[in-house]
Amino acid sequence: MEEQRIFRVLSLDGGGAKGFYTLGVLSEIEALLQHHRKQGIHERFDLIFGTSTGAIIAALLALGKPVDEVHTLYRDHVPTVMKTLLPSKKSAALKKLSDDIFGETGFDAVKTRVGIVATRWLEERPMIFKNDLSQAHGQQESFVPGFGVTVGEAVQASCSAYPFFSRKVVTTSKKERVELFDGGFCANNPTLYALADATVAMKIPPENIRMVSIGVGEYPSPKRYFWHPRWWFDLSPIVRLLQKTLEVNTQSMNVLRFVLFKHIQTIRVSDKFMTPELATDLLEYNLGRLDKLFQQGRDSYAKQQDDFRKFLL
Repeated sequence: MEEQRIFRVLSLDGGGAKGFYTLGVLSEIEALLQHHRKQGIHERFDLIFGTSTGAIIAALLALGKPVDEVHTLYRDHVPTVMKTLLPSKKSAALKKLSDDIFGETGFDAVKTRVGIVATRWLEERPMIFKNDLSQAHGQQESFVPGFGVTVGEAVQASCSAYPFFSRKVVTTSKKERVELFDGGFCANNPTLYALADATVAMKIPPENIRMVSIGVGEYPSPKRYFWHPRWWFDLSPIVRLLQKTLEVNTQSMNVLRFVLFKHIQTIRVSDKFMTPELATDLLEYNLGRLDKLFQQGRDSYAKQQDDFRKFLL
């Protein structure tokens, strides 16, 4: 197929600190592109979608940041944010980090099409921040990139895993105040939303699409003893329910993607690990364990390296 007809889509799951696994996969994808084409990820993918931790990564990649820089930011800041216990302080730490990284950057600065998934609290429906008119499914005449909010605000909303983070209120260009929380509650795996943009809004023929969907891996639950500052996590039904909800959402979306879009060529990367040393959850702050997740992501890429070369080169 002629090169100019291929439309490449990247979808990044939510999963909190487990985004280190995602970055491991992406580091190898970037190395592949740099070595063979001298391109960054934002130059090779026509559309990048992300939820929660995937939204942070998607936004930074779409702004042209290299994976190494994103990985450094994660190593420097994720343990600090996740180690904070109170939701208000956790959200304050996330906001400060977002302000430092994104500042007042708007969606007009994004270098490729992007979708940041959040959830409306009152309406119980998705709110997806996009930057390109071609992604609109209606009301094209009133389309405003990112609804007029900053990239940082959209990312904060997508990451607000209530009740561990406070909900995020944004004000749109139409002066509407919208209360938002984690996009994982509606699409922890945003692949379907990305494919809807590509096939319905943009009318890309399915045979021209190449989808790369990256998860955060599956791991055993950590065992914490009573002297651990978060020993109560293992007993808390709220913690277990949140994690189960996000995991069920992720798997359901992947099954639906296969049923509805099995004719679209897709690479899905999200391996399952049973080694006790890799036991973790979305609020992990042990840097040694997070570094192991990064390595597992690189290893997962290696298993499908030939497929990635066919998709991306």
